[in-house]
Order: sequence, then structure tokens, then C-alpha cells
Amino acid sequence: MTLKIFLRLVEIQTKIASLIPFLLGILFSLYYFNQIDWTNTVLFFIAMLVFDMTTTAINNLMDYQKAKDKKYKQEVNVIGQSGLAEKTVIQLILGMLVVSTLIGLVLVLRTNFLLLLMGGVAFFIGIFYTFGPIPISRTPLGEILSGLTMGFGIFFITLFVNDVNNILIQLQFDHPEFLLSGNYIEILSTFLVSLPTVFLIANIMLANNTCDLEQDITNHRFTLPFYIGKKQAVILFNILMYSSYGVILLAVLLRLLHPILLGTFLTLPLIKRNLDQFNKRQVKEETFVVAIKNTVLFSVVEIVLLGLSLFFV
Repeated sequence: MTLKIFLRLVEIQTKIASLIPFLLGILFSLYYFNQIDWTNTVLFFIAMLVFDMTTTAINNLMDYQKAKDKKYKQEVNVIGQSGLAEKTVIQLILGMLVVSTLIGLVLVLRTNFLLLLMGGVAFFIGIFYTFGPIPISRTPLGEILSGLTMGFGIFFITLFVNDVNNILIQLQFDHPEFLLSGNYIEILSTFLVSLPTVFLIANIMLANNTCDLEQDITNHRFTLPFYIGKKQAVILFNILMYSSYGVILLAVLLRLLHPILLGTFLTLPLIKRNLDQFNKRQVKEETFVVAIKNTVLFSVVEIVLLGLSLFFV
């Protein structure tokens, strides 16, 4: 397997969906909590990236094995198109899973046992998102769980591994007793701040499923657009995008974010133009990229402005 084929198998271009909440988590930890642990941050980044690549490889393998359309299986899916042996792909998946698990366990030892529970939930959702008799991605829960797991999960775990002052939540043992303690106000605050990323990541999945609706039905993938219809899926796509601006405004009003973050509203004209394109046509090769463009545009501006806000702490 060449590097080029490997990068296609793990769809390296889609890893920006993991990078965004990770970067926002680092910056928010510095701005709001004024704390950082760079060793934990680097370890988590590696584990997160490797596991994200693992889930994508699993997704491509499952799509290949479950495909009903022979043309898709041999000409569209990267495994059939590149002539990869299923055994090779499975070995690669297991190897990446072991690497991400081992790094995760090191992080548990460096932080708190609670990370093992959070990581376990993330691993479960990530693996069974595309694996098993009824993968989550083939159900109407795909958008919700992908948005929450990546948009909030990665953001929160980034904060957690940097929580050197134990502000958020901790699990302590004193045999035979244990104590779970935390600050629900801070946890709710972090959830609110993460919502734009939750919405944007959910929108990537929603746009993909909306564009692929006919092909998905052929391959027995009954996603959210199948149940609510294409028209309602497009409306939801717009609502989630515009709601991201509402969350930023609310977070600024609650003093969770610096007023400089209101600069994200400057992206509205370009975002609206992109949305207009998607509203007219939902074609994978032409307008799915709208979801990526909007995510990158909104998130890059948010990251830059959050970074600038550090100078006002």
C-alpha cells in the first residue's frame, strides 16, 4: 500500500473536522481557564488523529463489504478502486487502533481515571459508527452523534487533559469509596462554546447524506434525510449554520468569549452565498463542498479571533 492510497483510505482531507475542535479546545483552555499541559496536548492530538483515521478506514471497509451496487464497490470505493486486500486493510485498522489505545492509556495515567470512561465512550461511538450489523452512520442518528462526539467530545477532552487545576470534573478513589466532583456551570459553559463546532460537523454529515440520498437508498443506508426528506434536510442544514452565529452571540453576552469573537459575523455574506448554492442543488460533486467551505471559513475565523482574544486576558 502506497502512502497516497493510505491517505485516500483514511481520507486525510477530512481530518480538519477533528483539528477544529482540538484547536478551539486549546485556545479556550488558555483564554477561559488559563491553563495548559503541552505534553498531554501533544499525546491527545496523536491519539485523536490516529483514531480518527481508524474510524474512517473502518467506514470505507464497511461500505466496501456491505455495498449492493457493484459499480460503487469496484469503481468508487477506495478499496475496490485501488485493489486493496481486505486482510491488509483490517491489519492496518487493528494496528492504528492499538496505537491510539496505548496513547490513551498513557494519558489516563497522566490525568484521571475519568478519561478512561470518556475515551471508552468515544471509542465505542467511533467504532460502531460504521461497524456492526447496524452502523450508526446508516441510521438517522449519524448527524447527532458525529456532531456531539467530535464537536463537543474532542473539545471537552482537550480541555480535560489540560485541566491541571481540576476545574471541570474529577473522579477520585479512596478504597472502598470513590468521589465524583465537578463544576456543572463550567461544564455547561464549555458545552455552549462548543455548539458551533457541533453544528458545523453535523452539517458535514448532513450535506453528505443529503447529496448521497439516492445512492444510500440503493446501498440500504437509511440516514436522516431519508426519514425527513430532502427539502427538510436542506432547511435543517441552513438552521444549523445560522444557529452557530447565535451561539457565538450568546457566549459573548455571557462573557464566556471575548467580544472580538463577534467578528465571526463578518463571514455571514460568504456563508449565505455558499448556502444559496447548496439550497439550489444537492449534488455530491458540485455542492457538498459547501459544507466543507462553510466549516473551514467559520472555524478558521473563530480560531483566529479566539487566539487574538488571548491578548486581552
